[in-house]
Amino acid sequence: MRKMNFLSALFSMTDEQAMWRVQTQEDHHAFAQLVERWEEPIRRLCARMTGDTHRAEDLKQEAFARVFEKRKSFQPNARFSTWLWRIALNLCYDELRRINRRGESPLDADESESIAARCEFAAETPTPDAQLAGQEEGELVRRALLRLPEIYRSVLVLRHYENLKLREIAEVLEIPEGTVNSRIAEGLARLTRILEPQFDDRQGRANPMHSNVAVNAGRRTGSASGSQDISAPASRPGLQLQKVLL
Repeated sequence: MRKMNFLSALFSMTDEQAMWRVQTQEDHHAFAQLVERWEEPIRRLCARMTGDTHRAEDLKQEAFARVFEKRKSFQPNARFSTWLWRIALNLCYDELRRINRRGESPLDADESESIAARCEFAAETPTPDAQLAGQEEGELVRRALLRLPEIYRSVLVLRHYENLKLREIAEVLEIPEGTVNSRIAEGLARLTRILEPQFDDRQGRANPMHSNVAVNAGRRTGSASGSQDISAPASRPGLQLQKVLL
């Protein structure tokens, strides 16, 4: 009964409470709970930033190893998720720099992966034909993201794949919310320029996403701090860049 009560208390802990136990008591049970909660989001982030699902596994493990190694530096009044996202992103940046020094690009490693692996993150759809179409669209966007500079790729991944708010992204990247918003706008614009010709060719009709992105760029929804979130999904019918991103 005592063990059950302990496990129940452990599972009901917030991330910050669990991290406090890791920090002050080197509690491996609490650490395992944090890993269980966060390993999949961190793996996704690393895969989308580097374009390599295999390397993402290694980076995920490195991120949690770094959490334990640097446990004493975690600030009690900080959010664990912010700290963890930042650690993982910095590891991704380091990996991308190593790739660049070797004269490669994320897309080089990407070529070796199977179609199934490349479509791993595509949204599920109800029919086989629709599922294939969704996977193809998701694959085009995924590869286009890898062509963006890191500063735009990171904000789009955090906003549109991991659903972080502007304030949360600003905390992770340690930049103003306005800068986050402008990077999202520029990232979407660059992504659209990359994708428009591909979707034009694929669907046989002109400019399938341009008007949607324009709608998104003109759409304004206020955030808690007063910054205007231009990245909220629009409700336009047909192919939507935001829908494909999600």
